[in-house]
Amino acid sequence: MSSATSDQQSPPPAPDDRDHGGRDWYDAVPKVELHLHLEGAIPLPAMWELLCKYGGQREVPTLAALEERFRYTDFPHFLAVWKWKNGYLRQLEDFTFIAEAVARHLLAQNIRYVEAFYSPPDFAEHGLAVDALTAAVRAGLDRVDGIEVALVADLVRNYGVERGARTLDALVDVLDQGVVGIGIGGAEAPFPPEPYADIYERARGLGLRTSAHAGEGAGAASVWGAIRALRVDRIGHATRAYEDPALLDHLVSHRIPLEMCPISNVRTAVVPELAKHPIRDYLARGMVVTVNTDDPAMFETSLAHEYRELARVHDFSRDDIRGLIDNAIAVSWQSDAARAALREQIHADPAWADVG
Repeated sequence: MSSATSDQQSPPPAPDDRDHGGRDWYDAVPKVELHLHLEGAIPLPAMWELLCKYGGQREVPTLAALEERFRYTDFPHFLAVWKWKNGYLRQLEDFTFIAEAVARHLLAQNIRYVEAFYSPPDFAEHGLAVDALTAAVRAGLDRVDGIEVALVADLVRNYGVERGARTLDALVDVLDQGVVGIGIGGAEAPFPPEPYADIYERARGLGLRTSAHAGEGAGAASVWGAIRALRVDRIGHATRAYEDPALLDHLVSHRIPLEMCPISNVRTAVVPELAKHPIRDYLARGMVVTVNTDDPAMFETSLAHEYRELARVHDFSRDDIRGLIDNAIAVSWQSDAARAALREQIHADPAWADVG
């Protein structure tokens, strides 16, 4: 995917769709994000600063070269680039730096609430303990007012069950840092979900909510494993659930929320183009769908871009998009009172009711 397809490019909105600041409705409407990886959301200028800090400009000499690095042939290639990028996050101060940069970038997009993955196991090689790393992330997030970012610890399935269990053990000491859940990302096909069943049961005992990446790098069997073995609260992606009609029926009847990331799936060649993405069909079937960006800095996307492209390619109306945002509020891992307050705040925003 060294070049974008036509479905990855959106035309500028009509002039009468823009406010005086040059933004359109998709930019202005208040938003909620439930599937975002902190390390994949680092604004490129901030990532460039980290590269320069550690001498990475010898390998990637310009910001334009960094942008080009974030082009992928397939999902395994993306995972390789992810690992390379994380090699430039080496000290606790780096995590405070990126957390603040990400939060400010999200706030500028009128994103009000986020549940963000972060990946402690990826940084054990630098001697960064889970508790200290979590505190460093929270310190950066707390520097930004106007947005709430809850944390979801990615156990990173590539490191195996024992490492995942140790990561969960360490999370016990940082639950007061806004850690609300766990997930497993990484290489889905060689590391199926079933071996993590005991870890997920223990996590529930700690009061943590659960998600799992499934149906992205592997097929419908992976989604079934997340449902049956892990008993997840939500599923990350589930893009390939369409491979099993019985699974689609189960997702509908059990109202299992999906954290869908359409542009991500195009960028990593999980689907060949946005027009082939199953999101419209999933909604028509009655599934609980949310839209998210996954790794926005690495995929050249934003929530506004996701909405804009869904409108252009799949004919999503503003009411459809408002429905997606309401779904995200409803299945967020907040208290009932916090969800109600967030819904009231978002619905009161002048952009919410704008019919265009």
